[in-house]
Amino acid sequence: MKFIYYREESSNLWRWTLYGDDRRKVAESVEKYYNQADCLAAIELVKNSKDAEVTQRERHDHN
Repeated sequence: MKFIYYREESSNLWRWTLYGDDRRKVAESVEKYYNQADCLAAIELVKNSKDAEVTQRERHDHN
C-alpha cells in the first residue's frame, strides 16, 4: 500500500490517494487541504485507524 499526496493545479489545494500493491486506487481524500501539514495529518489518521469500528448505516427513506 502506498499513499501519494499532491497539490491540485486547478485549486492549489492538497489531496491524497491510497494505492494498493497492485497500483489500483483504494481510497482518496474527499476533503481538500489548504496546508500540506493538514493533508499529511489526514494520511496519518487513516493509517492509524486499523482498529476503527465498522458499522452499517441504517436506510432512511425520504418520501
